[in-house]
Amino acid sequence: MSILVTGGAGFIGANFVLDWLAQDDESVINLDKLTYAGNLDNLASLQGDSRHIFVRGDIGDTALVDRLLAERRPRVVINFAAESHVDRSIHGPGDFIQTNIVGTFHLLGSVRAYWEALKGEAKECFRFLHVSTDEVYGSLTKDAPAFSETNRYEPNSPYSASKAASDHLVRAYHHTYGLPVLTTNCSNNYGPYHFPEKLIPLCILNALAGKPLPLYGDGRQVRDWLYVKDHCSAIRLVLGKGLVGETYNIGGWNEKANLDVVQTLCDILDELRPRSDGKRYADQITFVKDRLGHDRRYAIDASKLERELGWKPQETFETGIRKTVAWYLDNQSWVANITSGAYRNWIDKQYGTRAR
Repeated sequence: MSILVTGGAGFIGANFVLDWLAQDDESVINLDKLTYAGNLDNLASLQGDSRHIFVRGDIGDTALVDRLLAERRPRVVINFAAESHVDRSIHGPGDFIQTNIVGTFHLLGSVRAYWEALKGEAKECFRFLHVSTDEVYGSLTKDAPAFSETNRYEPNSPYSASKAASDHLVRAYHHTYGLPVLTTNCSNNYGPYHFPEKLIPLCILNALAGKPLPLYGDGRQVRDWLYVKDHCSAIRLVLGKGLVGETYNIGGWNEKANLDVVQTLCDILDELRPRSDGKRYADQITFVKDRLGHDRRYAIDASKLERELGWKPQETFETGIRKTVAWYLDNQSWVANITSGAYRNWIDKQYGTRAR
């Protein structure tokens, strides 16, 4: 028995693979294109583990996916593969259309053909789980109820629009062809192995390097924060007990303004790794010009997942963020390997000209 994980060298995908193999002997076929955010260092602890079969490739490569399905016969496909950074989607939306929409379309076609050829219990038990985002629901006002699974889609960035399209394709393949799908929409993840273009790892690394901690606009954009290992546990549960065709929102019940998140990071760093000059890391906070179309607030109502499947996050924001900071402090070699020249050029391009 085996499962096929796409995008399993990225942040959430790698954490899921590590979590899965820590709890289960079932093999993982890990298909990842290894774009800038896909990093085999995330999976270094699995080197030599025969349960982990890594294949470098694109979910849009139909011949490759067909071959993997035919040879490995997975009972589950979990699709993490996606371009996921809003800022990058603003600068270059084409990659997001190609991976998130066209890639998902090709993947669904291969999986459908594979599933239709299965027989008996193998066909009945097969599942395709599609991992998506809360950003497909758009933006919330300050006092609006959190997103539930029945909220209509109102994506506001090229990234969220491409994910919304992929969600609709997954739904259509279930409704039209009967493909046994599950969809999860998660809030902002954080934790180990997070590529440092996102807010939390970027600010940790910049703080330690004595660089500005850039915050868009007034820093009061609100997000719900979900520790990545809690996300992994929710996906395992949905995979095992979720109803075919259903969508499940996964959130941490931790709404925080970006400014409050960064100030918390600074407080923890002041405690664990004080600045040599005795000053506070919060002195490095810098407000920069807001990004285009910046959504003001996201919030996930995860009560369906709790009510129907009994899931709750194990980490509060306070416990999860402390674990995250400690991980980055303890894994500086991982940081050094991932922050290549290409990464530095991107950060300079994105934030270097935005100071106001």
